Amino acid sequence: MPEKNDVIRIATCACGQVELEGRGPPIIHVECYCDDCQEGGRRIEALPNAPSPRGPLGGTDFLLYRKDRLRVSRGESLLSGFKLKDASATKRLVATCCNSGMFMDMGPGPHWFSVYRNRFTGEVPPLELRTCTRYKPAGVELPNDVPNHASFLSVRFMTKLFLAWLPMLMKR
Repeated sequence: MPEKNDVIRIATCACGQVELEGRGPPIIHVECYCDDCQEGGRRIEALPNAPSPRGPLGGTDFLLYRKDRLRVSRGESLLSGFKLKDASATKRLVATCCNSGMFMDMGPGPHWFSVYRNRFTGEVPPLELRTCTRYKPAGVELPNDVPNHASFLSVRFMTKLFLAWLPMLMKR
């Protein structure tokens, strides 16, 4: 049964000073194994006392929210972003109070934020797919509980992103 748009999911940093509110269902729940997500995770993990944004198999678990459905409800001044490369549009936002990775913003083009799943409290929709699995760490065997795609280009992933973008386009 689809979720109603009035469902609010809360994501908090480890110490609770930063809070995000996601309104309605996420676009998709995905685990990414791309080189950038793995490197971003390593950089966050290298911060003092930082909780890991990566799972036990090395992937980064995200709930994707439309940009118009996610807001920082507390502690915005505590968020700091970093980029893997100076020229990149993508930045990862970390709560500086406790070094919790909160979400990823891919810049002005994409219509979604990728929120680290481990920051959410309570129940979340189940994992739907894994992307960029060709970059998984050596020796990792992924379960077959959801589709495992070698790249970002899966019909399901792209369709969900497109269908989430349409209502935003209609608002313009």
